[in-house]
Amino acid sequence: MAQRSDSARNLAVAVYILQALSFFVGGITGLIGVIINYVKLDDVRNTWIERHFRWQIRTFWIGLLWTVIGIVTTPLIIGWFFLLGISIWIIYRIVKGALALNEGKAPV
Repeated sequence: MAQRSDSARNLAVAVYILQALSFFVGGITGLIGVIINYVKLDDVRNTWIERHFRWQIRTFWIGLLWTVIGIVTTPLIIGWFFLLGISIWIIYRIVKGALALNEGKAPV
């Protein structure tokens, strides 16, 4: 059981890293991370790591939605503010989730 937990924790760490890297490689690593979350979600069901996976999945989808809205509205100038805001929000979620994972807690 401990090995399964360590493996799941390592996957959560890897996804947080992939999400952070997505800022530098155009989002493709974020997509890889969310695919990992969905593929391994059943393996972490009913563990404290499941909350991290769900946190990461929500971060991806909400981030994608607001990024698309921001890109579409950039000609109206307001889109730049959306992009700045969602970037800060995503960074906040990655940092908060990673810190909680490091402490052995679920993100809240």
